[in-house]
Amino acid sequence: MYYVYVLKSLSDGNIYTGFTSNLNWRYQEHLSGLVESTKDRRPLKLVYYEAFLSKLDAKKREKYLKSGGKAKNSLKLQIKESLGL
Repeated sequence: MYYVYVLKSLSDGNIYTGFTSNLNWRYQEHLSGLVESTKDRRPLKLVYYEAFLSKLDAKKREKYLKSGGKAKNSLKLQIKESLGL
């Protein structure tokens, strides 16, 4: 199984999108400050993830969400609504 996930920084409110084959392990790396791109944005909260059987499909989805624009704005809105913000 492969995962595309979204973390929200509780310090600056920004979101980070990533890809992994082991969601729990990767999330712990983020929380521990072992991921360069998020270590200064802690604390972090896992707010969304999608599971894929295909690595290629997961990487395509991650790239799409990271492309910004409509995709990222739509995801941000979905996350805000699900969190009741």
